[in-house]
Amino acid sequence: MALKSSVTGHNYDIYVRFPSEYAQNKEKKYPVLYVLDGQWDFKLLDSIYGGLFYDGFVPELILVGITYSGPNPDYDALRAMDYTPVRDPSIPGSGGAPKFLAFFKDELIPFVEANYPIDPSQRNLMGSSFGGSFTLYAMFDEPELFSGYIVASPAVVYGQRFAFMQEAEYANDHRDLPVRLFLSVGEIESLAPPVKAFMAIVKARGYPGLEMETRTIEGERHAGNKPEAFNRGLRFIFQK
Repeated sequence: MALKSSVTGHNYDIYVRFPSEYAQNKEKKYPVLYVLDGQWDFKLLDSIYGGLFYDGFVPELILVGITYSGPNPDYDALRAMDYTPVRDPSIPGSGGAPKFLAFFKDELIPFVEANYPIDPSQRNLMGSSFGGSFTLYAMFDEPELFSGYIVASPAVVYGQRFAFMQEAEYANDHRDLPVRLFLSVGEIESLAPPVKAFMAIVKARGYPGLEMETRTIEGERHAGNKPEAFNRGLRFIFQK
């Protein structure tokens, strides 16, 4: 389905995957996982989820993928606008994460929860690369909006290490971070050192309500680590 945002000005395609029992039990409320970069990651995640559900690692849930609509959308340019928290002069239109988060909060989530049987206490968000950066941004800016966050290879060095600055500001103002966070990086990608440093900082905060798992994906770089990251992230976020 298509959704026009009055906040970002962009047109989005929304992909929805329903649980197998959905048609027989429409009164049941389901967890939801919002997937960024739906144009690349929705089919991959759908396949991974199917296997994990079959093996009993995850519950029935609704998957919602977000991507861009229109003829030949420039995915790289559009995601660089929406997913980045601050402006970079070398990236036209960057710094739109605050508006994109407002799109989630004020337009997408209300639309999804008005039309599908979602349990609002079990909203989850997943992203990789710039999508991972946005997922971290959302977690520190509005941690109560989602209960779980799956973050793969976030660009924590973007914007003069904005993720580190936002994390430090959050820690200065808060004593807890009551969410479930899975954070991963490829072992041999260039982001490995800064992401590992970020992992260590968040762990050291000792937030009593934070459930956190970190993973370095052995032998993988930036894109190839996603299958294992998504698999392990889903297991962790939905484990009982």
